[in-house]
Amino acid sequence: MSSAISYEPNEHCPPAVAAIAGLQGVVLALAPIVSIVVITARAGNQEAGYFTWALFAALVIAGALTALQASRFRRFGAGHILIMGPTPNFIAISVLALAEGGPELLASLTVAASLFYLVLAFWLPFLRRVVTPVVTGTVLMLIAATILPVALNRLEDVPVDAPEAAGPTIALVTLAVSTVLFLRASGVWRLWSPLIGIITGGVAAALFGAYEIGSVGDAAWVGIPDSGGFPGFELTPGASFWSLLPAFVVVTLAGGVKNVSDSVAIQQVSWNRPRVPDFRLVQGSLNTNGLGILAAGILGTPPNSVYSGTSVSLIGFTGVAARRIGYVIGGALLALAFLPKLTAFLLTLPSPVMAAYLLTAIALLFVSGVRTVVQDGLDSQKALVVGLAFSLGVGLDNQTIFADLLGRKWGLLLDNGMLVGALAAVLMTVFLDLTSPQRRRRLEVELRVSALPDIDRFLQGVATEVGWNEASTQRLRSAGEEALLSLVQSDDGGVEMLESLLHPDRPPDAEPRLIIQARPEAGMVEMEFLAVFDEENLEDRLAYLSEETEGMEEGEISLRLLRHYASSVHHQKYHGLDIVTVQVKGGA
Repeated sequence: MSSAISYEPNEHCPPAVAAIAGLQGVVLALAPIVSIVVITARAGNQEAGYFTWALFAALVIAGALTALQASRFRRFGAGHILIMGPTPNFIAISVLALAEGGPELLASLTVAASLFYLVLAFWLPFLRRVVTPVVTGTVLMLIAATILPVALNRLEDVPVDAPEAAGPTIALVTLAVSTVLFLRASGVWRLWSPLIGIITGGVAAALFGAYEIGSVGDAAWVGIPDSGGFPGFELTPGASFWSLLPAFVVVTLAGGVKNVSDSVAIQQVSWNRPRVPDFRLVQGSLNTNGLGILAAGILGTPPNSVYSGTSVSLIGFTGVAARRIGYVIGGALLALAFLPKLTAFLLTLPSPVMAAYLLTAIALLFVSGVRTVVQDGLDSQKALVVGLAFSLGVGLDNQTIFADLLGRKWGLLLDNGMLVGALAAVLMTVFLDLTSPQRRRRLEVELRVSALPDIDRFLQGVATEVGWNEASTQRLRSAGEEALLSLVQSDDGGVEMLESLLHPDRPPDAEPRLIIQARPEAGMVEMEFLAVFDEENLEDRLAYLSEETEGMEEGEISLRLLRHYASSVHHQKYHGLDIVTVQVKGGA
């Protein structure tokens, strides 16, 4: 794996390098795209015509989204290599939707879910108190647990004349080869371990007589599949739609929060010099993904997401993070969609092979949920929230307790373990926040130096409430003062212009607003400054202060003092809103 990035996102890389790296990305993306589409369609008992159409639509959407993610068009795109494709997160509920109402119901639910996803991207800064790492991690763990039966049921999906042990043996061979390579191989062999496992499984299936490729010969070389495989939408939603919609929304929101981490991870590995994550690009990534979920519903294929592991591996191995690679991958996936013979061949991959690949994805998804849960620390209260929510979700999944009590309409909703577990995690998290002995204090002022006396009195009151001594109180007040001065020393013209765009109804002479939230914790006060700032990230500017420079830049004195008084400073930049979090330690 490369130790440094040869071509960063905004750099121009030679066409030959782009072609080679792009080809690797395409091959890596094909395995999950095909396996997720086929597993979902087969588990949902759909006809072959839907398989062909769903894979065509998935390739078209994946190609278009991957290219759009590499760009920065208005509020769409992440400006980095983010390979897109159908996500395993939706497999379990998509299978349930297909079984209940066919592709029409799945399409209607996916379109509705996409609207919630786009709302998430817009309200992302304000949902962080409810959709916490504990909630998101628990939902990801529940998604993995609910997908597992779907994967295991595919092991027996082999031709009737194949030996009885064919399915499990083929899956075991596929899983063993890919796992051994991933655990012990290095360099190119580790990168290609999933594909090598799939090829090995296909060979094993052929030896068992469980590989049927007769449909490949009938497919055309170039063309578009018959759209008859997708009959359209369910325009009059019934009980099944309303029963399954909450589960789709929960999975969509959890996937959206995970996509935030994915986008941040891609930003971090794409540059030689570490940068503070730009959350405007994160929102651009979310907007693009939401658009893709909407397109998936319109075209009748499983919803999509970012393949973060594939994207990070590709960048790390090749050392190429140039955005051009995203255009190459996107264009290639679009081209492959119009080659029916190739897609027909991909659809012939045996179900046990795809089930084995899916088992690996489930394992990684579960571990991702565990990591998300523990990223902010796991105390006894959070541990109980996670354990109880996960137990309820797994225990109630696929049961008929509520269906027997309330009938099928409500039973379909309440017997969904993933929904029940997620709801339990949210309710317990909100309860902990509302009943916290340390109440969050709030102050709203104009973003100007004249607001300093109000801020000073506010912070003085916070320090008095928690019983801090004079030195700690002064440090808290000084940190608040320097944070304000650092913000108001931004380019006033830029702030005014952005404010006029965000709030066209506001009078021209109105000042930007600054909201300060202070929350006492154990031996510390955490302050959040919410306002509209200039293009430069304060956290980046604080990092630059550690370098040797000649002279002082404007605003540097306040930044140096802020770093002196505060124990940590974090800056998250969104479209239309920035959040600066300052932590100050103190004592009685």
